[in-house]
Amino acid sequence: MSVSIGIPSFRSWSAVILHRPHDAATAIARQLERIGVASRTVWPELPPADASGADIVFFDADHGYDGQFPWPAGEAPLPLIALLGSEAPGRVEWAIAQNADAHLLKPIGSAGVYSALVIARHAFASRNALKSEVEELRGRLRRRPMVARAVIEMMRAEKIDEGTAFHRLGQMAMQSRRSIEDTAEALIARYGSADDARDSA
Repeated sequence: MSVSIGIPSFRSWSAVILHRPHDAATAIARQLERIGVASRTVWPELPPADASGADIVFFDADHGYDGQFPWPAGEAPLPLIALLGSEAPGRVEWAIAQNADAHLLKPIGSAGVYSALVIARHAFASRNALKSEVEELRGRLRRRPMVARAVIEMMRAEKIDEGTAFHRLGQMAMQSRRSIEDTAEALIARYGSADDARDSA
């Protein structure tokens, strides 16, 4: 699983800076403006309307607290960049619990925001791609008993051994350009229809 990085442009992006009025928030807004990113600063909580209209959120991890975001901890629907001025373990741990995709150390200077945007964008995309892949694999795993049942049905109906039945099932999946699980489900339905027809004859 890999996600292409490329050289992104953020000109169409909108950012929220979740930070109390401070030089750090001003410095971030200034850097964002230079690369064409619109931004707004909010505090102390991130309103759902602001979150839904944003592409990325910078948040003050030094003064952040549970319930500050309109989503459960670690389930942000967009990339997050933590702003850290303290290396207190509790603050770092809290930022990690939010699933921050990148971070910037305070005090914020005249550079660093673009790099943080690139890293956060890539980390967020990679995590979502991995999540989708895991969900797909879990779904396929849940359907494995159906594959076994289709093989057994084919063995019974066509009087063939297990290896031959599984090979045929794989060929059918390739020919129909469907997953082996979808093919197994269709096959079971077909055998079930045939059994029903025989029972009603």
